[in-house]
Amino acid sequence: MQRVKRRRVALILLVFGGVAVGGDLVVRPSVHGLSFVIRAADMKGTARRIADLDADAIREREITIATTTHGGMRARVYEPASATARRTSLLVSGLHPSGIDEPRLVRLARDLAADDLRIVTPDIPELSRFEITPAITDTIEQSAVWLAGASGLAPDGRVGMMGISFSGGLSIVAAGRPSLRDKVAYVFAFGGHDDLPRVLRYLCTGQEPLPRQQLSGSQLFTRAPHDYGVAVILLGVAERVVPPAQVEPLRAGVRRYLWASALDGGVDKDHAQAEFDAVRALTRTLPQPSATLLREVLDRDVVHLGARLLPYVGFYGGAPALSVSKAPKPSVPVFLLHGTEDNVIPSVESEYLADDLRGHAPVRLLLSGLISHAEADRPPHVGDVSALASFWGDLLSR
Repeated sequence: MQRVKRRRVALILLVFGGVAVGGDLVVRPSVHGLSFVIRAADMKGTARRIADLDADAIREREITIATTTHGGMRARVYEPASATARRTSLLVSGLHPSGIDEPRLVRLARDLAADDLRIVTPDIPELSRFEITPAITDTIEQSAVWLAGASGLAPDGRVGMMGISFSGGLSIVAAGRPSLRDKVAYVFAFGGHDDLPRVLRYLCTGQEPLPRQQLSGSQLFTRAPHDYGVAVILLGVAERVVPPAQVEPLRAGVRRYLWASALDGGVDKDHAQAEFDAVRALTRTLPQPSATLLREVLDRDVVHLGARLLPYVGFYGGAPALSVSKAPKPSVPVFLLHGTEDNVIPSVESEYLADDLRGHAPVRLLLSGLISHAEADRPPHVGDVSALASFWGDLLSR
């Protein structure tokens, strides 16, 4: 198997050596990183055909993770079918109603497993309900402890920890806890956050202070935030903005809107529109102030809804378990990848993360123009591909 892999690597070097600018892509230890980036970004043509030669066949199976928070929790394992996995890693999804069945998560897990990793995706219930709570951090911690030990899936007793979007920051928090000392090989945060209340304020206002070293000229990062964020905040603070009898009906309407948005971002536009129409009809039956709040969600009115919710973000996101900035730091290598155009969790959050972690852990930070919010979906440029290949090559070798 290793001889075959070496032949694949030689072929990739030969082909990409002729197209890389100045040979930059091939002089780094990033050949596997390059093939991974090409596959993960779903590039086409000759590059993809050659990159696929470096991918192993994989198999998938369902398991149950033993955690004290949820008892037996569903999870899925992705692993190479004919090779020995070089590392077992826990991959935690972002907020999405499909949980571990979310198509982008499945695609990423398969791409990682094709690079000789064993990937385990835990189906944490709060994530599919769009709830950002300390219970998520606890479950990530317990899942990693189980995976490193009792599962029998990590022969050396150490696991990688990977988190997407809000789970990126929470995975770093979990990795810093005493129960995981000497059990973690690295942590990877893809579009993660350092301080949750600061992100929530950004989602309400479109502005966030810059890290100290960037305080020249304007002192604020400014970008129109994604409307999805204020809908998630409304779910978390509903009991503070409407009477008790209105809380659950309002939350049900917001969750239905978020489900429709997920459908709209995929391929089922007709189903999405039917769901949006149903939510709009619901607004006509709800009492005030729920009707106005849900209508502002539907209208993607971040300006007015954000102003209503801003006073409550500290109550929702203030727990130390939800922010790296407030929690003990891990000492293992931390990899931070963030899209420069991210308008859910802005890329300055990864810069804050790097500042907070340096001195505690080795940190590698990459802000990439190829990525939006935790997805490589921007047109590729050689420089961006080179940087991503080097980043992933380093990470995948751990």
